[in-house]
Amino acid sequence: MVYDSDKQSEFNYFPMSSIADGIGEQITADVYGLTTQIANVYFVRCQNKPDQYVLIDTGMPKSDKVILQFANKWFDGPPFAIILTHGHFDHVGAISALLEKWHIPVYAHTLEMPYLNGSEDYDKPDPSVGGGLVSTLSPSFPNHGIDIKNSLHALPTDGTIPGLQGWRWIHTPGHTKGHISLFRDSDKTLLAGDAFVTVKQESLFDVLIQKQEISGPPKYFTTDWKVAKDSVIKLASLKPSVAATGHGNPMSGDNLEEGLMKLVKYFNEIALPKQGRYLQ
Repeated sequence: MVYDSDKQSEFNYFPMSSIADGIGEQITADVYGLTTQIANVYFVRCQNKPDQYVLIDTGMPKSDKVILQFANKWFDGPPFAIILTHGHFDHVGAISALLEKWHIPVYAHTLEMPYLNGSEDYDKPDPSVGGGLVSTLSPSFPNHGIDIKNSLHALPTDGTIPGLQGWRWIHTPGHTKGHISLFRDSDKTLLAGDAFVTVKQESLFDVLIQKQEISGPPKYFTTDWKVAKDSVIKLASLKPSVAATGHGNPMSGDNLEEGLMKLVKYFNEIALPKQGRYLQ
């Protein structure tokens, strides 16, 4: 079953919001972040055209109004494009509503295309991974794909990102098959999506208060743990100076470096669920 992301906005899959909901902040000179309930979206200014920007992900259902509010606050007009780290419901929640107002291209990895063009659904979330109430609630989260094929394009195979000179996309699968992260080598800024996050996403309490700690990808939606670990190792090897993730607050400096080193060293203890249907 493939659903229209407009229809999903009729339902409230996550009835509570974190303390960061609706708060936007400038992360670097040209990267801005906005929290939509429990998921983050990012606005990245185009280096060669500073009056333009690219939107990374589209947040939770019903978040189109707050995204438009901050787009108008920080920029003038629609983005050059939308880049999707992946297509889970909390990262594409506002995309149909936004595309009704913005006639712009959407880019994603080729392996993510089936979930974005109406062909396939994601595997169902797994509440048995434990870790907190969000995991327990996860069976109510939609795993259906969406159909935005009229706006959808594959990311360039050379790793470049349309509109974002100096940035490159990195394939970081595990959470989903076509998950990507974005990295800028000049200042080592990382937009990691859900390859790893900076809050224990399984815990409702931690999510609501945004307790900061580096954690692996959200357990209940991650289906390939071997490659998820490889993706974390790949991103840690970049030695990012700043990391902004799909969930949680941005991290930088020693806290980020030490947290990533710990996650790599103790991935099985920190990130890997003790049980679950997707463990191999």
